[in-house]
Amino acid sequence: MRVKVAEPDAIKSGGKLIVKVKEMKIGLFRIEDEYYAWLNVCPHAAAPVCAGAIRGTRLPSEVYDYRFGMEDQVLRCPWHGWEFDLKSGHHLAAGSNAKLRGYLVESDETGVYIVLSERK
Repeated sequence: MRVKVAEPDAIKSGGKLIVKVKEMKIGLFRIEDEYYAWLNVCPHAAAPVCAGAIRGTRLPSEVYDYRFGMEDQVLRCPWHGWEFDLKSGHHLAAGSNAKLRGYLVESDETGVYIVLSERK
């Protein structure tokens, strides 16, 4: 089932929109020209994860060599600060298997659609 959730270009790059589809709240995110849709439930403690800040994060590096990256590609949960890669949904902590539940997104000149039958 394909559901229209936004007009074309309704979300700027690095932005988000929380939509309600079939009684579920889903965060719709745009990174450059790609859209990503994640269920608004943190796998850690069921927080409304999509309400969190979008930012970058500190990348793995040598001692005293602090590097920042993934600008506008990391979602930080508002309750406990867990960070998730917005492209893959994976939790950024080393060794963690936690992942956001996602949906396929399609877009064209008529709008942005979430495909409920296709999970990421």
